[in-house]
Amino acid sequence: MKLPKNPLKCYHFFKHEEKKVVSSILTSQSIHFSQTRQYSTASTMSDPSSTTTVNTNSLLFMNQSPVKNALWEARSSIFFSYSSIVPLASSIDDHLIVKTPSRSRTSVVYRFSSDFELRERYRNPMNEIRIEKLLEDLDALAGTISYKHCSSDDGKARSLILVTASVDNMILKKAICIDSDLTIEGAVTWVGCSSLEIQLEVKQSRSEPTNSKESVSLTANFTFVAKDKRGKSVKINQILPQNEKEKHLWEEAEERNKRRKKKKEEKKDNLNELLLANIKDNNNNILINETCLQNSLVCQPEKNNIHGQIFGGYLMRKAYELAYATAYSFARTPPCFVEVDHVDFLKPVDVGDFLHLKSCVIYTQVENSSRPLINVEVVAHVTQPQDLSSEVSNNFYFTFTVPSDSLRNGLKIRNVVPGTKEEARRVIDVRNTFHPDHNSRI
Repeated sequence: MKLPKNPLKCYHFFKHEEKKVVSSILTSQSIHFSQTRQYSTASTMSDPSSTTTVNTNSLLFMNQSPVKNALWEARSSIFFSYSSIVPLASSIDDHLIVKTPSRSRTSVVYRFSSDFELRERYRNPMNEIRIEKLLEDLDALAGTISYKHCSSDDGKARSLILVTASVDNMILKKAICIDSDLTIEGAVTWVGCSSLEIQLEVKQSRSEPTNSKESVSLTANFTFVAKDKRGKSVKINQILPQNEKEKHLWEEAEERNKRRKKKKEEKKDNLNELLLANIKDNNNNILINETCLQNSLVCQPEKNNIHGQIFGGYLMRKAYELAYATAYSFARTPPCFVEVDHVDFLKPVDVGDFLHLKSCVIYTQVENSSRPLINVEVVAHVTQPQDLSSEVSNNFYFTFTVPSDSLRNGLKIRNVVPGTKEEARRVIDVRNTFHPDHNSRI
C-alpha cells in the first residue's frame, strides 16, 4: 500500500467497501466523508511493514461500524498526535473560550436507499432498523460533538477526558424505515461548569407526495462530563445561544439539569398498595422476579473507546438487546421500541472486565388498552468472580409496546407487581424519576 507524501493523522484500516457506505458532514462547513475520503488526520508511518510506528489508537477503527469509524477518526484528528496520545495544550485551563451551538453541530447521512450493504447491516428480522446499532451511533456522534465543543479555538486539544454520564428522553416519535435515507445530527445545547448536554435528532425523508420534507423520527439528550486523568472535574468551554430556538433548548436543558440534582425528592410511600396488587387480580398479575433474564460477557479490546475503556454505545447496545429479549419473552410477541427513559453511566468499564447484565420488567402500564407499555430495567454489574464481588456500572431503562395486530388478535399484557418491599421501592423510584405523571396511577 503506497502512502501519500503528506503525513496522515490516524492511520486507518477501512476496507474498500466501507469507504463508500456512509456520507458524513462533520463540520458546519460541510466537509464530506464518503466516497472521496478527502481528509487527513496525524499519524505517520515511515515503514508500512512496521507495526511499531502505528498509532495504537487507530486500531479502534478495525471492528466498528462505518459510521463510528468516520466519527472516531474525525475525533482523533482533533485530539491525538502521531506517536502517542499526548494533548497539545500544556494546562487543563488553557484555551477556554465561548462557542455558539453551531460550532459543534454535526451530522451523518445513511444512504440506505442506494447502499445495499449498509442497509443490510442495519436491518432486523422484522425488516426494520436495528435500534441497538442506532444507539451505538448516537453515542459516537454525541461524543464527537462534545469533543468539538471542548477543543480550543486554534484547533489544539486540551488535557481532558469526556465521558457519557447519562442519556435522557430518547423518544421514538415516528417509525424509522430501513429503505429510506436517514440523517442523525445534533449540537451542544447546554454547558455547566464541567458538564454539557447534547441534543440529537434522527431525521428521515418521507416519500408521501403531500410531504416530501425531512421529519424528526427520534430525539435524545446526552450528558457528558469532563475530567482530568485523575478523575477530577475540569472546566470546559461555555456556550452562547444565538437565536430563539437555541435559547429555548438551553432553558429546557437547564431545567433537566436542575431535576437531575434533585433526584431524591419527596416520594409517596405506596409500598403496601403495590404489594396488595398481588392479591387483587392474581390471574392477570405476574411477579417482577418471574420476568427476569440475564447475560454475561467478558469485555474485549475491540470494543474500547479512545480512552481505552469500553465504548458507552456498545454497553447501550448490549443492554437494549437484553431488554428487547425480556420484553419479547414477557409479551410473547415481538415488542416495538418506544423510548429510552434514562441511562446512568456510574462506573467506567474496562477491557477484560467481566460484565453481568440483569433485566426485568419493572412495571407495566395497561390503562390504555390500545397501547400498553412495558417498562424494562437493565442493571449492569462489573463482576470479579474470583472475589465474589460486583459493582453497578450502569442502569438502563427502556419502554416498549406491542403491535396493534397482536392486540386485535386477543393479546393481553399482564400487570407486573413487586413481591417484596425492596422491589416496591424500586418501582416507585423509577416511576417518580422518569414518569412523575404516573404517580396518581400507582
